[in-house]
Amino acid sequence: MVYAYVSLMVTNTESLKAYREVAGKALAKHGGAVISVSGQFTVLDGTPDTPDMAVIVSFPNKESAISWSNDPDLADVHALRRNAAVSDIFLLG
Repeated sequence: MVYAYVSLMVTNTESLKAYREVAGKALAKHGGAVISVSGQFTVLDGTPDTPDMAVIVSFPNKESAISWSNDPDLADVHALRRNAAVSDIFLLG
């Protein structure tokens, strides 16, 4: 199991709503699942730029995560996310 950390600075709430309706199915196509979503944070150390929303996603392995990211059939889904927010996605491991 590997995890991805997603940081979102929301710019378009309507696009975010549309993205949330299709994101789960897109993740599931590659064995991914949302583990946690939050808009509330407690900084334990440092002075990070705090996102509007953070998400932890699991994938069975690194290859599945990369396949999800590069899947041409999911281009519209990824475009919805990019239109909804400035997003950074980090694969852990």
